[in-house]
Formats: sequence, structure tokens, C-alpha cells
Amino acid sequence: MSTLPKSVTIIDDTMREGLQIESASIPVEAKLRLLDALGETGTKIISIGSFAHPKWTPSMACIDEIAERFVPKPGVTYTAAVFNKRGFDRADAYYPKIDVRRRGQHFGTHVELCDSFARRNYNRTQAQQIAAMDATIAAAKAAGAQKASVGIGNPFGSNFEGPFTHQQRMDLLALMIGKWEEAGIQVTRVSFLEAMGWNLPHLVRETMLAIKERWPGITDFHMHLHNQRGATLTSYYEALMLGAREFDTSLGGMGGCPYCGNGRAAGHVPTEDFVDLCHEMGIETGYNLDKLIEAVAIAEEVVGHPLWGHVSKSGPRPRAPKLYPIDMPFVETLAEAAHFRTGPSAYAGQMSPWREDDALLRS
Repeated sequence: MSTLPKSVTIIDDTMREGLQIESASIPVEAKLRLLDALGETGTKIISIGSFAHPKWTPSMACIDEIAERFVPKPGVTYTAAVFNKRGFDRADAYYPKIDVRRRGQHFGTHVELCDSFARRNYNRTQAQQIAAMDATIAAAKAAGAQKASVGIGNPFGSNFEGPFTHQQRMDLLALMIGKWEEAGIQVTRVSFLEAMGWNLPHLVRETMLAIKERWPGITDFHMHLHNQRGATLTSYYEALMLGAREFDTSLGGMGGCPYCGNGRAAGHVPTEDFVDLCHEMGIETGYNLDKLIEAVAIAEEVVGHPLWGHVSKSGPRPRAPKLYPIDMPFVETLAEAAHFRTGPSAYAGQMSPWREDDALLRS
């Protein structure tokens, strides 16, 4: 049964996961310009980057300068990725400008289904991740938490271990959820966190339906699925149709992972494409699509190469009074296709299929 949400939260991950895979030589001024443009799009949450060791993430070596210099936009919550106590303390020093604190009674645990990826990305085994849950759950119980979330990493397959079965997904979820239930804390949210692009829409549907049936108290789903094999927009559509309300994306599909074997090819769903889909389906996102497309253009200037979104290249579906003129000349290049935002000068001088006598015959 479909329960299409009225609104969704789309978290654009450009500044964090998008830029972490790009050149470390991008100037701070350019990153600040992009961050400022993102703040104008209507997004409610922006991660400014990650407080990671520059040895492993050299593109984030300037994160403290960005944190000090950026000017927050009203109504936007700014956060950052942290991976250990030192990273948390660095980021938390900028509170309340940057908020990485635990708010309310929200606690969660995350375990990779792929042990190989856990070792490569986190320098920990899957068994160590599972063992670490006990301390997190104990802390949540001591804090009086009533609900929690679980995140399953790379649930559909691995570039190093091959495809995972539905039973493997459900067994790991049962283990994680069971630990929380033993502590008397209800799990209400599941995150799918995938770096290796093995998602497919029928697998997303099968898994979400099984979770809803087995654990009806789980009502919230968060999707962070990479797009290196081009199926993720359809996987997000399936998740939408089953009521998922939280999605991660990035401008132009920028992003990637150095640990999964695909590098920049492991991009995200382009924010502008997913926002356009949601708007056409009548789902509120809070984004201004025109400003989002302008931010993509800035992002391409910042990284120095074209990105992979579609709506940012061809524009949203034109409607009156913005329908294309019937006497429009040929449009062939991407620069010419940008006429929807740059104006008719984009295709000035092109050949025209339009003949004045044709127009007279039609009148």
C-alpha cells in the first residue's frame, strides 16, 4: 500500500560528500561561494563538510577556516560530519553556528553488512561495530531515551563480497533492533546507508515492506544511496511510494567514495533531479528549483568540470508563460540548452528550422 508523503526532507550533501572527493586545491573562497549559494536554495539543513583528518580527507583540511568565515543564512541549520571524539570537539567549538550536538532523545547505531567495507572505510570489523552497540545503547538508556534509529550499511551488495540476500539484510536488522528492544527502547527509524551502488528499486521495495510488516513501530526511513549504476532515482521513487521522508542528495550528483572502488563515479542522486520529481508529484520539499539550478552552475565552476544532473542541463518542464518559442533556432550544445536560465542569447546565430512562409501558411 502506497503512503506518499506530503512533504520530504532532502539533505543536500554537496559540501561534505560532494567536495570530499574533489580536488584539495579548490580555494576556500570558492567553497564559501558555493556554501552561500546553497543557503539560498531553500534547504533547511546544510553540512558544511567533515572534521576529518586531512591525511585521509585532504579536501577537508580547510574546514576550520570555512567554519569561521561562512555567514549563516536565516532558517538554515548548519552541521558537519564527525567521526570521533576529537572531530566532535573541533566541530562543537563552533556551536551554535554549527550544531553537531545530540538533540532531544534521538540515539542510533550503525553496522555495515559488508565486513570488507567496514574495515576499509572505518578501520573496524563488522563484529567490532556490533560490539560497540552495547555502549551506545547503555548511554541512551541512561539518558532516558524512548526511541532510537538503526542504520544498515551497504545492505544490497558489495564490490568486494558480491550481492547480499534479503535474509542477510533482515538478520542484521533483527540483531540491531533486538539489542535496542532488550533495553526497552523502541526503534522507530531505519537508515539505508549505501556507498557501493547496489541498490535496485525492487530490492528497496522488498526490504521496506518486510520491515514495515515485521516492525510496525518503524515509521521513518532515511535513504542515503549512491548512484554509480544509475538506478538510485528509481530506488528513491520506490521509497517515496512507501512513505520514506528523508533523502540525501547532492548538487549535480556530485560525490563519491575513495574506499568503495568507484571514486567520483560513486555519486549521488542530483538534488535538482529529485526535487523536480517531488514537485511534479505534488510533494513539498522547501526548495526553490530555479535557485537550485543556479547553485549547480556555481558548483560546476567551483569543481571545474560538468556535473551529472539532468534538470540543471535542460531545465524544468516549461509551462506558460515560459514555453519555448516555436520559432526557436536549433539547440544542440549544453551551453545552448541553458537558454532556459541564460536567455535566447545562448543560441544566437544558430540555424533555424523556422521559415516565415510556413508561418503564413498556418495563419
